[in-house]
Amino acid sequence: MKRNIVLAITGASGVVYAVRLLDVLVAAECDVQITISTAGQAVLRQELGIDVDLEEFQLDSLLPTSKELATADRFKRLRALVGVDNWQTGAIASRGGGGEPGTVRYHHYQDFFAAIASGSALTDGMVVCPCSGGTLSAIAHGASGNLIHRAADVHLKERRKLILVPRETPLSVVQLDNMRRAAEAGAVVLPAMPGFYQGVHTICDLIDFVVARICDQLGVKQSLMKRWGEE
Repeated sequence: MKRNIVLAITGASGVVYAVRLLDVLVAAECDVQITISTAGQAVLRQELGIDVDLEEFQLDSLLPTSKELATADRFKRLRALVGVDNWQTGAIASRGGGGEPGTVRYHHYQDFFAAIASGSALTDGMVVCPCSGGTLSAIAHGASGNLIHRAADVHLKERRKLILVPRETPLSVVQLDNMRRAAEAGAVVLPAMPGFYQGVHTICDLIDFVVARICDQLGVKQSLMKRWGEE
């Protein structure tokens, strides 16, 4: 049975983690419901040179589905950043999969009538990646100002997996307290802090470390990194 995962992209640095995560989830045959804030849209453009239209969303603008799309000018920056020369399906070469790829459904960040705004719509978990300080604060305090906040609130109240991936340093007392509040409410706080013990040859290895840990929390099988103790 396919897993149904919600992915929210907000306005913190490190949006490449989200693009790679989407690629891996689809390759792992997960159905993904994606929503992107305006700040997330701006970071996609600033860090990766990817323009996403939030009003008329096209998946090809975020995740190429063919070699032709993968070699388009707007993805050259992403390829250079992560050190991947031979792209396969998706923005970055996926490892694993082999079955029927998952689907992607988009929800506008202001659409409170989207299915993920209700607890009656079943999912297998939600990831906010990257998670901005403002989004963290809204989630920690139950302030549902947009669909991302509301969907996260739903996952907390329904006791479903909610993973927050902050990427900020240093951290203020306010941010640390918001992380504590979110963790006490049931969220998993998973900072984008890659390890080095698995063998690092490219930036992609560091990105995959964080993405692999997210997948582990979601129960999604992956082979992105060498685990501690593995030969």
